[in-house]
Formats: sequence, C-alpha cells, structure tokens
Amino acid sequence: MSTISYYTAEGLKKLKEELDHLKSVMRPKASADIAEARDKGDLSENAEYDAAKEAQGMLEMRIAKLEEVYSNARLIDESHLDLSKVLVLSNVKIKNQTNGMELTYTLVAESEADLKTGKISVTSPIGKGLLGKSVGEIAEITVPNGTLKFEILEISRD
Repeated sequence: MSTISYYTAEGLKKLKEELDHLKSVMRPKASADIAEARDKGDLSENAEYDAAKEAQGMLEMRIAKLEEVYSNARLIDESHLDLSKVLVLSNVKIKNQTNGMELTYTLVAESEADLKTGKISVTSPIGKGLLGKSVGEIAEITVPNGTLKFEILEISRD
C-alpha cells in the first residue's frame, strides 16, 4: 500500500534530484564496480564482486523506494491554505506552558523535516499535536518524557 505525501516545491525538487542522481550517476558506477570486480578472476572466491553486487542491490532498492515516493508525491498549493488553523507548511509560534520558552516551527512533510532549520514533521508527536489548532488554543502533546503543553501564539506562512 502506498501513501500519498505532500511536498513543497523545494522538497519535491530535492526528491527528484536525488532520484535522478541515483539513476544517472550511482547506477552506472555500481555497474562499473561489478564489471571491475568480475575482471579480477574466480567469482566464487571474489569478495569484491560479492560486495559490489550487494551494493548494487541496495542501490536498486533505494531507487525503487524513491520512485514509489515520487509517484505518490503531491505538490501543496500554498495559496489555498487556511491561516486560521495549523496545517502543513504553517509557521507556528508556540509557547511552552511549563517554562515559558517560545519556539517557532514550520510543519512540513516527513521527508523535509530538519530540526536545525526549525522544520518539523507533521507526523512527529509535536507536529501531530499542533495540527488543526488555532491561535490561543493549548496543544497537549504526549512525548516520551510525559505531556507538554504549548499555547499557539501565531500562525503564518513564509
């Protein structure tokens, strides 16, 4: 069963670039590595050949997985997003009710998540807890350490 994933234009472009790189650069390299190892003699005792074949198999699995993801990817039309609720691509300013710390996150698809740049996945516990909330609401989010309470201060788009 395949799952539809929603992407920003930037995220979809990165996914396509990675897939193209694997097909046009890495696949020919894997074939060349196998050919080079094959030329080294008896295949039954050739560890280099076995390793090259295994690497090629892993590469083909990665390509197949990315092709499936790409075929089920949908581009998000940012112009039609509702700013009254937290949705994918929302920039959300939240306040931790326990320590008063304010944080700003952008909710993105799982494959685009990058905590260093403030992008969290909508499938993460915090992302799931914030989805659908409006400004002024308190999101109670269960994490491994317990329950966190965040007040939604602001919702915006880039």
